[in-house]
Order: sequence, then structure tokens, then C-alpha cells
Amino acid sequence: MTAPGPGPVAGTGTGTGLDAEKLVGPVIRGLDGDLAEAVAAAIEQDNPEAQVVVDDQGGYVRISVPRRCVLSRASLEEELGRTFRLSELEPALAAFAGRLMQTEDQLVWYLERQD
Repeated sequence: MTAPGPGPVAGTGTGTGLDAEKLVGPVIRGLDGDLAEAVAAAIEQDNPEAQVVVDDQGGYVRISVPRRCVLSRASLEEELGRTFRLSELEPALAAFAGRLMQTEDQLVWYLERQD
């Protein structure tokens, strides 16, 4: 299922019109559905111009954005309704697509080397 313009797209990511090789973002273990939903909503908030694809496979949730995906601590805390250190996400992070740059305040998945 594809939504026009920005916003989340539920489904498998196939048929979205997006090139899967250019999608980046986290894969969250499905054990904590509230956390996976909060991460997806925060990513949508932090990437307002991007089409966010959410692929819920039950055991894991893949959240993808074309080329660059930002997740800020502030947006995630807002969605969760509590304080949250980004390092707390690591046990739930099963995998990710792209390269990852991490600070205390944000995670950024991207395609191109930035060093």
C-alpha cells in the first residue's frame, strides 16, 4: 500500500515505488510493540519530507526511509511520554539498513560515507 507524499506506509515495502537498495533505517524486534510504534512515529516526525515505510512482520518491524533517516531522542521521548536514552534502543535494535551515526541526541542512518 502506498500513500502519496510524506507519511508512513504500512506493508511489506514492495509496491511502494521506492528502490529497496536506497532505503535506510532500523529494524526493531517486535517484542515491544509500543516501542516499535513510537520509533516509527518519531521517525515520521523527524523526517517530514520523506516517505516512511513500516513493514511489520510480527517478530520485527522494519522502518525505512529513502537515503537518510533521522531519529531524535526528543521525538522518541515525546512519542513514548517519558525520558529515553537512545542507547536504551540497542537491545531492541535487531538490525538496520545503511550506515549509522549516533550521538546522545539522535541516530542517523544514511547511504553515503560522511567522513
